[in-house]
Amino acid sequence: MGMTMTQKILAKHAGVPAVKAGDLITCSLDRVLANDITAPPAIAVFKKIGKPVFDREKIALIPDHFTPNKDIKSAGLAKIVRDFAREHQIKYYYEVGRVGIEHVLLPEQGIVAPGMMTIGADSHTCTYGALGGFATGVGSTDLGVAMATGKAWFKVPDAIRVYLTGEKPADITGKDVMLTLIGMIGVDGALYQSLEFQGPGVASLDMTDRFTIANMAIEAGAKNGIFPVDEQTRAYEKGRVSDDYAVYKADDDAPYARTVEIDLSKLKPVVAFPHLPGNTKVIGTFGDIPIDQVVIGSCTNGRLEDLAIAAKIFEGHSVHPSVRCIVIPGSQQVYRDAMKAGYIDTFIAAGCAVSTPTCGPCLGGYMGILAAGERCVSTTNRNFRGRMGHVDSEVYLAGPQVAAASAILGKIATPKEVK
Repeated sequence: MGMTMTQKILAKHAGVPAVKAGDLITCSLDRVLANDITAPPAIAVFKKIGKPVFDREKIALIPDHFTPNKDIKSAGLAKIVRDFAREHQIKYYYEVGRVGIEHVLLPEQGIVAPGMMTIGADSHTCTYGALGGFATGVGSTDLGVAMATGKAWFKVPDAIRVYLTGEKPADITGKDVMLTLIGMIGVDGALYQSLEFQGPGVASLDMTDRFTIANMAIEAGAKNGIFPVDEQTRAYEKGRVSDDYAVYKADDDAPYARTVEIDLSKLKPVVAFPHLPGNTKVIGTFGDIPIDQVVIGSCTNGRLEDLAIAAKIFEGHSVHPSVRCIVIPGSQQVYRDAMKAGYIDTFIAAGCAVSTPTCGPCLGGYMGILAAGERCVSTTNRNFRGRMGHVDSEVYLAGPQVAAASAILGKIATPKEVK
C-alpha cells in the first residue's frame, strides 16, 4: 500500500520506512512556532522541563496577535516572549516594526519550505502546507515540550483527496475555492484528516490562493492541508530558501478515505454567513445585506496579491459613508511593496484606514471590534459568534474582491456591481 504526501513526510521525520493512518509516531521537527498569546504558557511549560532549547535556529517567536500592544496585559505577554527570545538567542524573533502576521511572515522570509515538519501553537499553522510541507497547530503544552526536545507525537491522519479541475475564473480567489469546499463537506468534514489538493486545476492557483486554501484547512476540521510542489512553488521559493529542500509526492496507490471534486471554472464568488465558515452562499442568491465594516487582511488574505485585488476595485471609488474599512498588510514587506505599487495611497484616498501588520480584529483583539448588531465583511478565516466583538454582531467571510466591492456599495456585493 502506498502513502499520501502527508504520510511520507511523517514517516521520514519519524525515521521509519512507512506509516499508515492511525499509527502513533514521534517525529523530529524542523520548525517550532508560537506567538504572543500562545508562547507565554508554552514558555512556562518549557521552564518546568529544565532543559535548554533544542535548537535556537529552529524556533520562531512572532508576537503578532495583540501587537503593537493594545493594553498592559498584552504588553506583559509580549515582554515574556521578548525576554525569552533574548535569553535563548532565538534566531527567528520579530519585534514590532519588523514583524508580520506569522503565517504571512514565515513563508515570505523562507523560514518554512517544502518537505518541512512544522508545528505551531496556532491553529492556522496549516498554512505552510501550501509549500508542500506538513504543518499543523498544537497546544501550548506540546509546544513547550517541543522547544526543549525538538520532537512531537502524532496520530497519522487519514486523507481526503480534493481533486481540482478546470481553470479559476478572473473573479474567483482561493478564498472562494476554500469556502466552497467547506460549504460542501462541512466544518467537521475533514476531522483529523489531511486535505490533499491534486489535479490539473492546481496549476491555475497562484501561491497566494494556495496559502489561503491551506490556511483554512482547519476550518474543515482537517489536521493539515497540503499542495504538491510544482513550478509555481519552486518559483516562489527561489531566493527565499536553498534548492536542497525535500519534495514528496503521493504514491499512485495512496489510500484516501474519499475524493471530493471541484471544477474551478464553475465557481462563483461566495460568502460565508454567520456563524460558521461552512455556511456558504453564492452572492446573488440572497437579498441586500447592509454592512457596517469591512476588514481586508489577516493571515488568510493579507498578502500583496490580496491587496492588489482590492486596490484595483477601489480605484476611482470611495468607501460607502456608512462603512468603516480597515486594511491590514500581512507583513512589513507587504506594506512596503504595497506602498511602492501605489495601493496604500489608493486605499487612503478611498477612505480606508491602513494598519501596521497585526492579527488585530480577526480574533476580536483590537483595531476593529464590532458592537452589538453590527455586520462585517471580512477576509479573515473565522466568523464564530463573538469572534470579532459583541456576541450579537455578525461576520461574513469573503475574498478580497468581494470585501472591496462591499465596502464601496455598503452591502455584500461583487466587483461586477461596482460601476
